[in-house]
Amino acid sequence: MTVEDVSWNLSPLVHGEGDAGADRLVDEAAERAQRFAETYAGRVAELTGAQFAAAVSELQEISELASRSGHYAMLRFSVDTADPQIGALMQRMQEKSTAIETQLLFFELEWAALEDDRADELLAADGLDTARHFLRSARRYRPHLLSEPEEKILAEKSISGSSAWSRLFSEQVSALQVALPDQDEPVPLDAALARLMSPDRELRRTSAEAVTAALAPGLRTRAYIFNTLLHDKAVDDRLRHYDNWLAARNLANEASDESVQALLSAVRNRYEIPRRWYRLKAQLLGIDRLADYDRMAAVTQDDEPVEWEDAKELVLASYADFTPELGDPARTFFDDERIDAPPRPAKRGGAFAAYTVPSEHPYLMLNYTAKRRDVLVLAHEMGHGLHAELARPRGVLEQGTPLTLAETASVFGETLVFGRLLDQAPTPESRLSLLAESIEGSIATVFRQTAMNQFEDLVHTARRTEGELAVERLNELWAQSQEEMLADSVQLTDGYRSWWSYVPHFISTPGYVYAYAYGQLLALSIYKRYVDEGSSFVPSYLELLRAGGSRSPQELGQIVGIDLADPGFWDSGLDLVEAQLEEAEAAAQEALSRA
Repeated sequence: MTVEDVSWNLSPLVHGEGDAGADRLVDEAAERAQRFAETYAGRVAELTGAQFAAAVSELQEISELASRSGHYAMLRFSVDTADPQIGALMQRMQEKSTAIETQLLFFELEWAALEDDRADELLAADGLDTARHFLRSARRYRPHLLSEPEEKILAEKSISGSSAWSRLFSEQVSALQVALPDQDEPVPLDAALARLMSPDRELRRTSAEAVTAALAPGLRTRAYIFNTLLHDKAVDDRLRHYDNWLAARNLANEASDESVQALLSAVRNRYEIPRRWYRLKAQLLGIDRLADYDRMAAVTQDDEPVEWEDAKELVLASYADFTPELGDPARTFFDDERIDAPPRPAKRGGAFAAYTVPSEHPYLMLNYTAKRRDVLVLAHEMGHGLHAELARPRGVLEQGTPLTLAETASVFGETLVFGRLLDQAPTPESRLSLLAESIEGSIATVFRQTAMNQFEDLVHTARRTEGELAVERLNELWAQSQEEMLADSVQLTDGYRSWWSYVPHFISTPGYVYAYAYGQLLALSIYKRYVDEGSSFVPSYLELLRAGGSRSPQELGQIVGIDLADPGFWDSGLDLVEAQLEEAEAAAQEALSRA
């Protein structure tokens, strides 16, 4: 099977009924939500423990019904953002789901309003085994909740507000086609960006220039979208009494503002790590100083494509050798058609795993271009998918983790596959190439994402103090955040100043990106424990995955012997990244001495 044949089958989400099934399920959820509101609105405080548990169980079932429809529509849209019928389906599901959420808002508000003693009494009831942590965590939002009428208005208006702008951005970026000078037909953005890994510098330069040219026509529109959403968040934060633009994300991540700032400060204090590598990489490439389009360049000519079937077997073997309890469910993603792999026109860029609902299975979306890096992306998204699969028994409220732990299984799985690739490297050149990819992966995940967080901090702050930001101002702030990380190790071209404008996280999930750094450092620490302990570590790792989001991040870390409350934890994780750098430096120096 070639990658072009790898598309997903979404019919299980809607019981094989297609779009009509999505409508039927969400309509059933709406009917049940109405009955639920008629039964429980205004009564949460007076419920017995058994009644409260029954109400929570009913909420979970309603959520599953609506989520099936919503995920079906979202996944269809992600692989074809240009089809108006699919767009209309997704909009319809969003509108109906929002109406359901609005009708059920009373339960969250009445639950949050209970006195602590009464809440503890209800939490002790039988039948809440898959909801207790979620319910406790929900009460942390008490200072930030508005009245029920206000909450309903905000929920209703979000469909024509932030959700609409986010969809427009996604459609615009997915429609980008890059006209490359050596290609007869334009290619999707992801395919053009993949060329930045080429060992041919002229090809990298012309590809980067072509990407900049493709970004230019819609740049003002995307900047307006960004400005609108920046202001929307500022209004939301003011109404909800959040102290800063990142506070709401930190609360969702169950992380204190102080702990997140400690992470970000620790990473920024170690920016010399990426700078060291980029200076050495310039030597390997035979140039005085890297340009931005050189950062992902292959350092050797070892750039053989990896066909889909080979990538599949490599990833499956890596997970199976760790434990069949991951290898077996990993194979079902391929066998049950739960992966969409090839790049296509109008397909969303990047890659992701969708948890869907606990009563079904997760799905993976890729843009596989046969680069070796794409093999690691497949391993990464498979880690997400396996985390979702093993946590399915936790139910719809506790299957997912906070974003800060969401990258744990993905980075761990990627590291497993990287180790196998390194063991199979046939030549010193191939080994150097892999080690370079490893350190660059950590740089991209830890340091670049921290720099991207700094960009977000700059733009959210500037939008709140300066008003609407011109394209040139956004470009300036992007360059400022990147130059802080790179210093004199990389020259930023004028064209690169607009490359903030295709990053979806800034639009759809403000504050998301620091979770990558958090997850990478955590996962590297967990992987080190596996290296130290061997097979005896496997049961605790599986326990961590099965726990989903049923405990706090600190409690989940304790399962695998990690103390997230330790002030020195981030520096110890960064020491592991520096050790990766030193290994790559040693291989690079050996290559330079042979040259």
